[in-house]
Amino acid sequence: MKQILNPYDIVRLIDASLLRPSATSAEITKLCEQAKHYSFAAVFVMPAWLPLIAKLLKGSGVIVGASIAFPLGTTSTVVKVAETRDAIASGADQIDMVMNVGAFKSGDYEMTERDIRAVVEAAQGRVVKVIIETCLLTDEEKRKACLVSKRAGAHFVKTSSGFSTGGATIEDIALMRRVVGPEMGVKAAGGIRTYKQAMRMIEAGANGIGTSTPVRIAEGARRAQAQQRT
Repeated sequence: MKQILNPYDIVRLIDASLLRPSATSAEITKLCEQAKHYSFAAVFVMPAWLPLIAKLLKGSGVIVGASIAFPLGTTSTVVKVAETRDAIASGADQIDMVMNVGAFKSGDYEMTERDIRAVVEAAQGRVVKVIIETCLLTDEEKRKACLVSKRAGAHFVKTSSGFSTGGATIEDIALMRRVVGPEMGVKAAGGIRTYKQAMRMIEAGANGIGTSTPVRIAEGARRAQAQQRT
């Protein structure tokens, strides 16, 4: 990936998320206001909150994102498709779906590909990012998961839900970028809390950052930009 010359450009790669089950409407409203202020790429929430953020973000240029089959990925394909269609009806512009990791690790790559493709088709041209949960996979499984997602027509592969045993690593980002090439996006998520961490992921090949601490990263980018000017 190209080096970001203006540190603050990283802000437009941030998908701000608030996926805690205890998240309140006030917290989600605050995140949307922050997203508009800092010009984050997107806000991702659980499906029940989509009508609220669609209303709050309307006309702002910030993408409305839905997390589907989150965080386990073990709902049936029929349910994932229904959830995707409902999310779109509620205003979602992008979909983050969790791969069925258990089916994949069982070697059922055909089922995994069908599952992803069904969500891609239900999204009707909207960007679909597949969470492959790298912390649960071997390096060879990570390669296969990326290829399965690519064959299924997904637009991004994403490292983590942030709810499993680990998050994004530089090594995983580099591996994923090598496998998918320039044709797909790679989203780093899980444990990314600072500007320096985010920059390392970008330098390794990510072109999307998922985080629950977007303001902290944005302010770090602002400070780096100010230092660059002095």
